[in-house]
Amino acid sequence: MKSKLTAILLCFFLGGLGIHRFYLGYTLIGVLQLLTLGGLGIWAIIDLVRLIIGKLADAEGNDLS
Repeated sequence: MKSKLTAILLCFFLGGLGIHRFYLGYTLIGVLQLLTLGGLGIWAIIDLVRLIIGKLADAEGNDLS
């Protein structure tokens, strides 16, 4: 089970590189975020909010602990 706190910290500090998406198992989305610098930051901010409110699960559909 993936850690919610780890995913939030990765998104906050390295969100523009999509590292949190790699951590959650979304490799393709992680590569896209890496190439677009997190959608110029917008995609990373949306992911951060989704992680905080608990609306982003890992690639297998498991909730974060």
